[in-house]
Amino acid sequence: MEQSAQQAQQLDHLASAPAPGGSPFAAFGMPGLGAPPPAAPPEPRPILELDGEEREDELDALSDWVDDFFLPVYGAEVTTAAPWCLQWQEHDDVVAWLHALWLAYQQHKDPEAGLSGLFVWHRDFLTHAIAAIRAPGGPLSACMTSPERPAHRILPGPPPSSRTEKATASAAEAAGPSEPDEPTS
Repeated sequence: MEQSAQQAQQLDHLASAPAPGGSPFAAFGMPGLGAPPPAAPPEPRPILELDGEEREDELDALSDWVDDFFLPVYGAEVTTAAPWCLQWQEHDDVVAWLHALWLAYQQHKDPEAGLSGLFVWHRDFLTHAIAAIRAPGGPLSACMTSPERPAHRILPGPPPSSRTEKATASAAEAAGPSEPDEPTS
């Protein structure tokens, strides 16, 4: 009888709501079981979305990686089939590609990526990015194609779409007529 009473008491205790304040699993670091969730790491933002000093700092760090690691290892020779630009930081599309490549590199060299992390980076990111950046008709095609003749030229991009032009014209009309210039006599 006594054993049955103890079992009933134990079942009542187990069936009751947990005491507020602490999780019995908190010591094991199990989030979501009464403990507040861990703070999420900041999400990386594309470099072209950054402004001012934040963008300059990110571009400086990217430039260090490109100059100290990327080019010595993966730069290869400059040819008409694989152009390069010593002023690559002025080509927004190249900056965007290299920044994305750098972020992926950081993720895949992390120990959590496992032993194959850098292989995945080479296979899935590096090969495609280099092919896009250094293509004969790519963003650097008007720049240096021979190390003896350094060159830098940004090719013009496509004009704005007719939809954008219409929206700009409509906004100008809605603003009303502009005030005439004052005479300068």
